[in-house]
Amino acid sequence: MVAQPPYTGPFHTAVQGTVFGRRAAVVHRLHRGDALILVPDPAGVEVPAVWVHAPGGDVVGHLPLQIAVWLAPWMWSGGRCRARVDKVGGEDVASWRRLLIELTCVTDPAAPPP
Repeated sequence: MVAQPPYTGPFHTAVQGTVFGRRAAVVHRLHRGDALILVPDPAGVEVPAVWVHAPGGDVVGHLPLQIAVWLAPWMWSGGRCRARVDKVGGEDVASWRRLLIELTCVTDPAAPPP
């Protein structure tokens, strides 16, 4: 059985690292409500990241370290998390606040996949 995550309800966070490579173009393709894919670094990484991917697999960025340090190990142990776009800002918004997402940790094993 997977342990209970620190957050059992939906919560919001910004996605970081959205300005590197061609990630900004990927961000601009996203719309409120779009499903996203979360991919943790492999188990055993000292400071794990949780990467955010757009539908189709393009990397968008990563979750803040404060979330990744508990979410990655939770996902390694079998936890699942749904992610959806909440808000996409334009070029006038600071890059670290440009993409806001809603996360929901799935604690019910009978729930459909994220």
